[in-house]
Amino acid sequence: MWGFSNAALPGPLPSYFILSITAAMATDASAKVIDGKSVAKQIREEIAAEVSRMKDEIGVVPGLAVILVGDRKDSATYVRNKKKACESVGINSFEVHLPEDSSEQEVLNAISGFNDDPSVHGILVQLPLPSHMKEQNILNAVTIEKDVDGFHPLNIGRLAMRGREPLFVPCTPKGCIELLHRYGVEIKGKRAVVIGRSNIVGMPAALLLQREDATVSIVHSRTKNPEEITRQADIIISAVGQPNMVRGSWIKPGAVIIDVGINPVEDATSPRGYRLVGDICYEEACKIASAITPVPGGVGPMTIAMLLSNTLSAAKRAYNLQ
Repeated sequence: MWGFSNAALPGPLPSYFILSITAAMATDASAKVIDGKSVAKQIREEIAAEVSRMKDEIGVVPGLAVILVGDRKDSATYVRNKKKACESVGINSFEVHLPEDSSEQEVLNAISGFNDDPSVHGILVQLPLPSHMKEQNILNAVTIEKDVDGFHPLNIGRLAMRGREPLFVPCTPKGCIELLHRYGVEIKGKRAVVIGRSNIVGMPAALLLQREDATVSIVHSRTKNPEEITRQADIIISAVGQPNMVRGSWIKPGAVIIDVGINPVEDATSPRGYRLVGDICYEEACKIASAITPVPGGVGPMTIAMLLSNTLSAAKRAYNLQ
């Protein structure tokens, strides 16, 4: 399904056909597009089947609670999309919307209510929070068994330790690795560069790649020669929020690129007055890489698919269901 056209090859391609083999092809063709939208759709179908099996076998429907504070338009859109995605797979969704000037205690009370509610299996606090709140206090209040965002320090700590398994992995980096897996990209033994070191994407993405036996470098705002380091990578995950920062000259021929950036840039030809671009200069990169995620339609849909997947896991774990 994900293979390249096999018209020129004798016989059908084996199912384990690996993208890295195509590096040579990448120089004279454009990169394969890693279609996050269609992979996310496939994952949602798998989740919907599991949700309905769970309902039939033990009469339980997984539930996700979202806490939204304030009136940020982008946050409200994300929450709406998450709600829609829950509906599409049969997961119950609960929502608490608090005003911008709420106290930290009011948010903690909402979390506490969901922590104690057996029909809620996952709790998500939509970030960013208003500036008068301590993000850390609020994220730490979510019980680790319901931390479907994977931001609890115990989950991140387990992710960082060999031989320990986190209950949940943060959704965006988990989605990045899932895309590599589903496109048959070999990670083991490869050189990977993660651009950006945020707690939400960069740092957990680097830990996940390390768990998959890649040799990992992290490039950040204080890195000297970021271009040189990035050019050594077989796999690049960029999550830095700088439009078109990574140019074609940064990329090794045949590299696989996962672009997490979603950056609005002015565009007079667009009805909204702007369009979305990634951290990677797509026009240049797609001539050099062997595979690349588009923006939009790459990592974005995977983040929500992984949130649903984590919620399903939480519900299964609560009832010891395999």
